[in-house]
Amino acid sequence: MEHIKNNYLNKSKTDIYSYPILRKIGEVSDMLQLEAYVVGGFVRDLFLDRSSKDIDIVCIGDGIELAKAVAAHLGIKQPITLFRGFGTAMIEWEGWVIEFVGARKESYTPHSRNPKVSVGTLADDQLRRDFTINAMAICLNSVRYGVFLDPFNGQQDLADKVIRTPCDPHKTFSDDPLRMIRAIRFATQLEFSIATDTLKALADMRDRLTIVSQERITEELHKIMASDKATYGFKLLFQTDILSIIFPELAALAGQEQIGIHSHKDNFFHTLQVLDNVIKHSSKLWLRWAAIFHDIAKPLTKKFDPIHGFSFHGHEDLGAKMLPKIFRRMKFPTSNDVLGYVQKLVRLHLRPIALAQEVTDAAIRRLLYEVGDDLEDLFLLCRADITSKDEARVQQYLGNFDRVEKKILDVETRDHIRNFQPVITGEIIMKTFSMKPSPKVGFIKEAIKEAILDGKIQNEYDEAFNYMLSIGKEYLVSINA
Repeated sequence: MEHIKNNYLNKSKTDIYSYPILRKIGEVSDMLQLEAYVVGGFVRDLFLDRSSKDIDIVCIGDGIELAKAVAAHLGIKQPITLFRGFGTAMIEWEGWVIEFVGARKESYTPHSRNPKVSVGTLADDQLRRDFTINAMAICLNSVRYGVFLDPFNGQQDLADKVIRTPCDPHKTFSDDPLRMIRAIRFATQLEFSIATDTLKALADMRDRLTIVSQERITEELHKIMASDKATYGFKLLFQTDILSIIFPELAALAGQEQIGIHSHKDNFFHTLQVLDNVIKHSSKLWLRWAAIFHDIAKPLTKKFDPIHGFSFHGHEDLGAKMLPKIFRRMKFPTSNDVLGYVQKLVRLHLRPIALAQEVTDAAIRRLLYEVGDDLEDLFLLCRADITSKDEARVQQYLGNFDRVEKKILDVETRDHIRNFQPVITGEIIMKTFSMKPSPKVGFIKEAIKEAILDGKIQNEYDEAFNYMLSIGKEYLVSINA
């Protein structure tokens, strides 16, 4: 057995002593005459100098009994959280989240995610874990406090920056298929590679993911997306063909086609470059997802013309329309502040760039009205969308966008169009023309709004009211005709 002081990061014995909570758990374990070990992510992160407030404890015996005794020893008054079906218990203390479980071994049937669980040894428990870097353990009992147990060389895999499974990866992924996406998630977060046999098993076993709940898959995707190397994760998902199962619309973007002298870029790798560009400037989760979705409808809108080549006209509008169905399937939030926000950015992501060819105040006012408070995020997405292998061309487009952005901000400073509401309300229209609520009221209100956006009138009461009077009766007659 190796002591923790011998690990590759040259940590000293005092590291384990610097966590009083571990010493307290060890003291209670001694009183109960139970072997207890801290395992998994806490040990891994200790070696990586990553902060962690989650502690997993494995004991040789009853994990729930140990949890209750530790809670009493710490003076915790609130009931502990029990998961009797899994034989686990969880307590919270001074910012720590501590989960206890008895060592166990598991066996699975091919078509189930529910294992048959039986009492096991520490070695059994380490063998059932997902990756070698998560299978390391440190003893907490006083006579062996700090003894480090690493049967699968997870410490060396940390040093080599590699993700591998403790046993045959096909068995590991068959037992819990979500581990396939977790492998990619850990590789993404830690910037590790995936061992060759493990990577091959990801591709071999990908169909097994169909038995995993969408909620669990989505949680892992969000963790990949939150990483500064998210594009690496999506490349691994694509390389293993897992992407075609969990996100077929994104996988469908891949491929570059050429007919004669005409070709189009690989929209999958373009999308990842856009995501990379967004990540450099923003940690907003849903802005990053907007980058992934911005060209999602290109395969459905692709057309070829012998003279002009390939086109994807309308992909921004169709993409926005596709999102509600995708969000429901992927169990993303469908609230307006999430789905509506992403739809807005997808629908408008070409608009500012198009203004570079013909910048009119009316067009700018309409854009400002539609984008509202999300103008800065739209600007960021638009800049990120300017990609090319030709750096001179990128700089030219960015220069054009600089001019458009300045013009947009100038119009906003002058007209204050963002989030504006016409001063003439539906109530005023109904009172003026002695009308009851009806679509006609909406038609007049929309006409006033359009006049303001076109610059015909200011959003000022007297001017807008007089405009309403000038169009009102004639407008109503034309509607009734």
